[in-house]
Amino acid sequence: MTVYTDEESRTLRTAVFGAMVLVSTAEPGALDEESHAGIRAMSTFPPLLRQVLGAAPPELPDGSTADVEAGVLAALRRSVGIVAARTPEAARTFPAAVLAVCEEVASADGRVGAAESAVVGKVRAALAG
Repeated sequence: MTVYTDEESRTLRTAVFGAMVLVSTAEPGALDEESHAGIRAMSTFPPLLRQVLGAAPPELPDGSTADVEAGVLAALRRSVGIVAARTPEAARTFPAAVLAVCEEVASADGRVGAAESAVVGKVRAALAG
């Protein structure tokens, strides 16, 4: 079984939960519905990653909205490398799983707004490197 370090685990939680927060706060909406949709969509992650993501509360970067976004996008970029180094088979599905979570959050209220789409695009770009 692959074990992630504490720092790697924090980075993964910041990346995944941070991406959900960025999408959820991009436009006014049903935050509760969006949160539940994101948590349900986390079932697309492999079991080990689900365990890491659920092991402790996520930590978002401090600062302004722009600082938080920059920190989350940086964590997403780092997380791709972390997963690839530890579990190459999970690395193939990790970006799609993160995007699935973001898309579920964005569409939780029945529509996807322009700002939500823009954030999902930023997440996609961060995951691509």
